[in-house]
Amino acid sequence: MTRTALKEMKAPKPKKCKNPACGISFPPQRLGQRVCSPKCALAIAPTNQERARKAIQQRERREIRTAKERVKSRADHMREAQALFNQWIRLRDAHLGCVSCDKPATWNGQWHASHFLSVGSSPEHRFNPLNVHKACSVCNNHLSGNIHGYRPELERRIGIEAVEALFGPCEPKRYTIPELQEIKVDCWAKIKELKGRAA
Repeated sequence: MTRTALKEMKAPKPKKCKNPACGISFPPQRLGQRVCSPKCALAIAPTNQERARKAIQQRERREIRTAKERVKSRADHMREAQALFNQWIRLRDAHLGCVSCDKPATWNGQWHASHFLSVGSSPEHRFNPLNVHKACSVCNNHLSGNIHGYRPELERRIGIEAVEALFGPCEPKRYTIPELQEIKVDCWAKIKELKGRAA
């Protein structure tokens, strides 16, 4: 192989200058060279500094979030999991009216995620989607869920057998922090999916 051929093989491939105002192709003289000249390096220095500053801020925010997550109590995780689960229920049932009365989906009041079997009496059904449906604030807050109106509509939506199964024997449930974290992740994914469909 000739000396010229060897030289051509070793010659670095031309790169495009990262300075948007320049953009010419140049043969890099060193590994990682991004610009064609010191002038172009000075021109993009503020952009690089801004990028580095944003990267540091993102890393700091991640570290703060991780630190906050570590000190959360089980009650904190439960509260967050319940809020996300309720948000998902309201989005899931957005096209439906109140499960306990005849208010239509177009009602302008506040909507809640209403438990058919209460969390106090049946904690094992706290995050059971068959047990929780969208209801108006009037039924859920002022009429304690309006169970007399809730049950007939629930039977229509999920079937009598599924409603009866809610009353069946169940293992007592005490959610652990990892389980609650899993519920939060699952609810976030469902919320994002439903919001994506609505967009």
